[in-house]
Amino acid sequence: MNIFPLKFRAVDDGILFADDAGGFFKSDSSFLHRYVSSQLDVSDTQFLVRNGHAFETADDLAYTAFSYRWAHRLYQPGTLDYVILVPTLRCNLACGYCQVSRVNEDTPGFDWTPEVLQSVLEFLGSLSTRTLKVEFQGGEPLLALDALIRVRDFCRDHFDKVEFVVCTNLQTVSDEAWAFLADDDTFISTSLDANKATHQHQRTVSELKNEEFFGNLQRAIKEFGIQKVSALPTIDVRALSEPVSIIDTFTGYGLNSIYLRPVNYQGFARKRFNAKSASGEWNAYHSAFIDALIAYNWKADTPVEEYYFVHCLRRVLRSDHHGHADLRNPNILGKSYIVIDHDGTLYPTDEARMLTRVGQLDLSIGDVRSRLELAKIEDLNAEALNTFHPDCVHCPYQAYCGVDLVDDLSRYGRIDIPKHLTDFCQRHTYIFDKIFKLVFSEDPKVRKSLAIWSGAPEFDPGIAKVHL
Repeated sequence: MNIFPLKFRAVDDGILFADDAGGFFKSDSSFLHRYVSSQLDVSDTQFLVRNGHAFETADDLAYTAFSYRWAHRLYQPGTLDYVILVPTLRCNLACGYCQVSRVNEDTPGFDWTPEVLQSVLEFLGSLSTRTLKVEFQGGEPLLALDALIRVRDFCRDHFDKVEFVVCTNLQTVSDEAWAFLADDDTFISTSLDANKATHQHQRTVSELKNEEFFGNLQRAIKEFGIQKVSALPTIDVRALSEPVSIIDTFTGYGLNSIYLRPVNYQGFARKRFNAKSASGEWNAYHSAFIDALIAYNWKADTPVEEYYFVHCLRRVLRSDHHGHADLRNPNILGKSYIVIDHDGTLYPTDEARMLTRVGQLDLSIGDVRSRLELAKIEDLNAEALNTFHPDCVHCPYQAYCGVDLVDDLSRYGRIDIPKHLTDFCQRHTYIFDKIFKLVFSEDPKVRKSLAIWSGAPEFDPGIAKVHL
């Protein structure tokens, strides 16, 4: 009998065990003692075989199934089919937590020049993919509407399928911009900071501008449908809004997916906010928010999710859930997506662009007018996986987790700081702790939300295996 290596972690009422392919179960210290001392009894081995944690020979079905699950836990970058375009850094707001180091609306020299725009189109035309996602960021991209129109027209002519996302503050929207946003292949991503009072405090400042934003948000949802509009709150850990207030505000506009984000340690926020290391306060708040969602969903006709928590939950339950670019393993930079800045500079991620903008470290990888320079980040990409990392190999959450080297560089100026000391590790350890606490809960309210969030008609208690 061969047993796949098990990793373990003490939890509230026992010990959680997981293998390299993400299979998991809960047991106790007695089983742990038998496992580490090679004294497993018949019931132990039968349980391990029955649940895919052991095999007889390397050519039997159990070994093949484990290998399949393990391989599908790894993300393999495909063809470059996602681009983030920054046609301008100009913005008509001055948010204190802005992470992109925007400039004022009337500041010249921070838009694509005609030469850069033409080079962007040529770069897009050189891509081998037949499907493409284009995300316009800024600044406020609607201030460079002509460039957005040129890009969209070009992409429609050159790709079989293309989707556009405009990351806009929806503050001032011209008739031409409304017409641009109305098309079926074009989606809106905006910011809604918790509730009306918080949004005014953090973003719009004046009551008039605040009402203008919420009027535009209502118009976008009414005219285009909720499926075309997403809104994300940015949360200041120094001024936390009650979870119920956020849920009520979002559901009041029909927004049923909420992506909670703490202020990022980038751009202007590096100086003005306690954003470098606030994982303790954030984790406690996020946990309370998940509990509030569970209570809300128990009685609600339309359920609500916290987007990132649901993403992590699905990574636990599925071996091939890789949709979010910030949580992959390996997380190779500059392959599956790329960023083109306002001046034509290429970056492997948006956070790398921000890191370079503040002068901390140059992570640019070329210029759209010349070529990609991926060799510049080869050494970084060599560390862009947790599979063999000495700080990760004994963690039961390794199969579900990933790496974020750019975040480590931003916060600590290095990538070799012990993982358990990093904000990334502390936040994700909490998230997976929370997920497994809920998975093994027998509370019907919890099970209802877990079923909804995992995409199942009902929660299967067989998922939460226990061996005693």
